[in-house]
Amino acid sequence: MLRDRQSPGHAFAIQALSEALQQAIGSGIHVRVLSPIALDSESEPDLSVVPGGIRDYLDDHPSQPTLLVEVADTSLAFDRERKGSLYARARLREYWIVNLVDQVLEVYREPAPDAAAPFGWAYRVAVTLGPDEFVTPLAAPSARILVADFLP
Repeated sequence: MLRDRQSPGHAFAIQALSEALQQAIGSGIHVRVLSPIALDSESEPDLSVVPGGIRDYLDDHPSQPTLLVEVADTSLAFDRERKGSLYARARLREYWIVNLVDQVLEVYREPAPDAAAPFGWAYRVAVTLGPDEFVTPLAAPSARILVADFLP
């Protein structure tokens, strides 16, 4: 199945955030771009941050990412509701949406059961950060990434 064609802004956001995350978090992690993650159902987020290095995943896709990121323009509602619930059900501690529509970063944390969510789970904490604000990934508490650095 073919993927929908990415807009130039979508592609830019993926690559810029990939570089920013790799620099901010440093060694001991690997930033994957458009690569499968083995959750209870296989997913292929725009970006994932996983422990270890690239060679650690020669035989299996990672199953314990520390962060998943979706870049959203036309898929914004789907990424918030369906993917957010799926990632929360997998008990992923942190999920980000680079919201190209509103030019903000949406940060989701603390997955918990939620009967109203599509997959029975949702994130309890949701924070929206503007271009002039910094984000700190849970996996790297000393890292600070300026949101404007990965917005087109």
